[in-house]
Amino acid sequence: AVCGHGCKYGECTGPNKCKCFPGFTGKTCNQDLNECGLKPRPCEHRCMNTHGSYKCYCLHGYMLMPDGTCASSRTCAMVNCQYGCEEVKGEVHCLCPSGGLQLGPNGRTCIDIDECSTGKAICSYNRRCVNTFGSYYCKCQLGYELKYVSGRYDCVDVNECVTNTHRCNLHAECLNTEGSFKCKCKQGYRGSGFDCV
Repeated sequence: AVCGHGCKYGECTGPNKCKCFPGFTGKTCNQDLNECGLKPRPCEHRCMNTHGSYKCYCLHGYMLMPDGTCASSRTCAMVNCQYGCEEVKGEVHCLCPSGGLQLGPNGRTCIDIDECSTGKAICSYNRRCVNTFGSYYCKCQLGYELKYVSGRYDCVDVNECVTNTHRCNLHAECLNTEGSFKCKCKQGYRGSGFDCV
C-alpha cells in the first residue's frame, strides 16, 4: 500500500488510507486528538490534553487512582493505618486494636503502653507484672509457682527446703518462708546460714 501524503503518526493500510496511532487523527494522522473533548470524558475531575495523549488531575483533597478515577485522599484506604480506621464527618482517624496501644506521633502506627511501669496493671501480691505488646499478664513472683488448687490456678509458695533448691550450708537448717526461705546454722555452728563455722 502506498500513501502519497504519508502517515505522520500512523501506518499506511491501503492506497492513501492511514490507520492512526492512539492519540492522533486526520487523513494523514498529523493532528493531535483532543481526548479531553471525547464523550464519555476520560477523566473524572480535570483533563489536560497533551501531544498524542492526555493527563488526568483531581481536585484538592482527592487522589488520582491507577484507573484514572479520583478518590478522596481523606479515606481510610489513603491514610494507610497500621491496624484500623474510622471516618467521622469527613475526618479520618486511625485506630488501635486494644486499650494497651496508643497512636504514635505519626498518627498511623500504634505503640505499646507499658501498663507495668504506668501502674495501670493490677496483679495480686504473689504475682508480678510482665508487659506485652498491647497488654500485660501477671506472672508468679519468684518463690511462687502456678498450681491448680481447689478448682482454680493460683500462685503457691515454693517450699525450697523440700524441693532442695535452697543454698543453705551443709551445717545449717532450711526454714521455708512465704515466697522464700531462711538458713539457720545448726547448734554448735555460727554464721549466716549460708556459711557456718
